[in-house]
Amino acid sequence: MCHERLAIVDPASGEQPLYGCENNVCVCANGEIFNHQILKEQIQDHELHTGSDCEVIAHLYEKHGADFVSMLNGQFACVIYDVVKQKLIAFRDHVGICPLYIGWGSRGEIWITSELKAIHDQCPRFQSITPGTVFDSETGEFTRWYNPIWWDENRIPTTQVNLSILRQKVEQAVVKEMMSDVPFGVLISGGLDSSIISAIVVKHSNERFDAHESRPAWFPKIHSFAVGLKESPDLRYAKEVASYIGTVHHEFNFTVQQGIDALKEVIYFLETYNPTTIRASTPMYFMARKIKAMGFKMVLSGEGADEIYGGYLYFHKAPNKEELHKECVQKVKDLHLYDLLRGNKAMMAHGVELRVPFLDRTLLEYALDIDPQCKMPRENERSIEKYILRKAFEDYLPGSVLWRQKEQFSDGVGYSWIDTLKSYSEKTISDDMFKNAHIRFPINTPRTKEAYLYRQMFEEHFPERSAIESVPGTPSVACSTARALEWDESFKKNTDESGRSVLGVHSSAKQFEDAGPRKKVKLNEDA
Repeated sequence: MCHERLAIVDPASGEQPLYGCENNVCVCANGEIFNHQILKEQIQDHELHTGSDCEVIAHLYEKHGADFVSMLNGQFACVIYDVVKQKLIAFRDHVGICPLYIGWGSRGEIWITSELKAIHDQCPRFQSITPGTVFDSETGEFTRWYNPIWWDENRIPTTQVNLSILRQKVEQAVVKEMMSDVPFGVLISGGLDSSIISAIVVKHSNERFDAHESRPAWFPKIHSFAVGLKESPDLRYAKEVASYIGTVHHEFNFTVQQGIDALKEVIYFLETYNPTTIRASTPMYFMARKIKAMGFKMVLSGEGADEIYGGYLYFHKAPNKEELHKECVQKVKDLHLYDLLRGNKAMMAHGVELRVPFLDRTLLEYALDIDPQCKMPRENERSIEKYILRKAFEDYLPGSVLWRQKEQFSDGVGYSWIDTLKSYSEKTISDDMFKNAHIRFPINTPRTKEAYLYRQMFEEHFPERSAIESVPGTPSVACSTARALEWDESFKKNTDESGRSVLGVHSSAKQFEDAGPRKKVKLNEDA
């Protein structure tokens, strides 16, 4: 068992592997167990040797067996070796924030790793471990440990949103994930989601919440980070948010040429050829390098909110609340293939951990039990996506950001980034090459020259079966699932995953401060 540690909690004594009482249980874990202090109360008869949040895993396994996994609240990928039973237990968090792969070798051995590149040439067969599941080598079976009521997409919730409760649960999730023994920061893209997270972090930056009662924080000044081409929309709004909430703000620029030059390297670390993921990962990859160089190991970000609250621009075309809810559920189930993969791997390439409070289990289960009528973009007074989230935090942010239209990260870093990627791909991939794409790549055949370019680069690092086992190939428009292509006739002819491709909705200059009244959703604003 091997482990490369990024020490955030208990850097002095938390080296891995970690062990149980009699050294009969050995643990390697990646991520954070945010409720580890509470869980320690259940194992008071066990002697703990470190202050690591992950040591509780070994002792809980000794006490409860593999059933303990559902007790964990956090983001994690973990392997346990039971010396007595000579078996492996591997499991992953509820939505796949941390990556985990499994492979079967030609001699019958089992390999489990955080990166595909560690096993793809060792194992004839391998796959990503599904989020929310446990693998037991004794039985060879995968069992779901996470079974929330929202998992059934056909169950349409009817609970009316309560803005006070929503805000309370978001704030509790952020505070929980501020657990750290090292300096940390926040990412501000200039959009709604990351700005809400950052504002809450600043609000609680003078307190330390790693125990039952708060104590004065060790690192009270919060640093924020943003990336983009010079004069990009995101940088302008990020600076405004940082000034408004009072962070020490750092702005990083990259050029289009630097981005193109880094594509092969980014694909190597990302282990995907999905165009939207690569577009967004490249600037994030550059930003992570700068963040680590400044001495930070962890940042909080806003991933997940668009999937939960119907935040992408194509949600404006949702025909009814039932379709919107089913799409949200499927998007959350697929997050580990897209934004969570991007966030984790682009950051971890330089040794920075990304935390995503919107995907906290308690908050997620509340938010996906809200009547989806409350999330319909066309059904509120401003005809804007994520209206209930905006209303819940309207006193936290400047109006220009609070009511700013959704801008996908790959668009917001600068429109010329995607435009140049398309033109570069047109010049690099000939018409004959693209015409024969179905022969070169019979599985998940690229639908654009840009997709062909990334698939070609991916193949330089990974074998063909990696493309089948680990990367989705479904059609999409503006980050939708394939199901949503039926919502609008224009979607069926559209192969671009940029938010700007949603005709009649996206406007780079659209502001909502003076929007007139429209049909209003009934909101309970009192706790």
